[in-house]
Amino acid sequence: MKKKKAFVLLQYAIFFGLGFALVYYQYSQLSPQDMSELKMSLSQVSERTWILYPIILIGFLSHFFRALRWRLMLEPLQLKPSVFNITAAVFIGYLTNLLLPRMGEVAKCTILAKYENEPADKIIGTIVAERAFDLLCLLLICLLTFAVQADIINEYVHYLAGKMEGKNLPMMILAALAGIGGLIALLVFIYKRNKTGKIGLFIKGIAEGVSSILAMKKRALFILYTFLVWGCYLSLIYIGFWALPATEHLGIGAALSVLVFGSIGMIVTPGGLGAYPQAIQMVLNMLYGVKSAFGLAFGWISWLAQTLIIALFGIIAFIFLPIYNKVKDEQIRVD
Repeated sequence: MKKKKAFVLLQYAIFFGLGFALVYYQYSQLSPQDMSELKMSLSQVSERTWILYPIILIGFLSHFFRALRWRLMLEPLQLKPSVFNITAAVFIGYLTNLLLPRMGEVAKCTILAKYENEPADKIIGTIVAERAFDLLCLLLICLLTFAVQADIINEYVHYLAGKMEGKNLPMMILAALAGIGGLIALLVFIYKRNKTGKIGLFIKGIAEGVSSILAMKKRALFILYTFLVWGCYLSLIYIGFWALPATEHLGIGAALSVLVFGSIGMIVTPGGLGAYPQAIQMVLNMLYGVKSAFGLAFGWISWLAQTLIIALFGIIAFIFLPIYNKVKDEQIRVD
C-alpha cells in the first residue's frame, strides 16, 4: 500500500513538475521588452471584460452538451441518470483533473455511480468509448485545419517532414498498432482466465460500455451533441481572439489551428498547465506571425478562462449535488 501511494505521489509530482517547468521556461525566454509587452497585453483584457460573459456561457454549454452526449451512451446499458447529476459529475471530473492528474474520469464515474446507484464498471466503459471517439474527432479537425489553412501550414509541414527524414514512419505506425492489438489480446486473455472474478467482471463492464456506442439508437443526436461540443470549443477561441488587439484580426482558420495544438497541450500536463499556453504561443507565432509575448498572453488568458469556468461550475456542482439528490430522494419517498 505504501509503495502504491508513493508511486501515485511520484506521478503527480512528475505531471505538476513538468507543468511548472514549462512555465519557468516560458518566462526565462522572454526579454525585458517581451515582459513589458506581456504585461501590456494582460492589462488590455480589463478594457474588454464584456467578452467574459459569452465565454462563461459557451464554456458551460460545452460541458453541458458533453454530459448530454454521455447520457446517450448510457441508455443502451439501461442507465438513465438525471441531467443534473450527469452534468454535475462532468464538472466535478474536470475539477478533479486540475488537482489530481488523470483522476477526473474516475471521479465522475464514482460520483454518478453513487448518486444514481448504478454499477461503476459499465460507466467507465462508456468513458473509454467517449475518449476514443473524441480522439477520432480531433483527427478529423486536424484534417479540416490542414485543408482550410493549407497555404499557411504548408511550409511548417515541410519543416516537420524534414525533421522526420530518415525515420521509418510506417514501422512506427505498425509498432503502435501492434501495441494496441497486444493490449486488447492481453485483456481478452485475462478475462477468459477470470470471468467470474473481480477483474473479469470489471473488464466485461468496460467492454459493455465501449460497445454501447454501437448499440445506440439516437446516433444522429449523438453526432449533433459532438458537433456542439467541438463547436463550443472553437467558439471559445474565436471569441477569445477579441480580448487582445494583437489577436483580434485572426479568423476562424487560426482558431482551428489553436484548437488542435491547444488540445494536445491539454493532454501533456494537468489541465494544460504550462503546456497549453506554450502550444498556443508556438502556433500563433510560427503560423500567424503574432509576437511571442502576445501569443503567450493569449495562451494564458485562454487557459485561465477555461480553468475558471471549470472551477466555478465544479464547485457549484460539488455543493449542490448532495442537496439536489436529498430533495429528489425525499420527493420519491413522498410519491
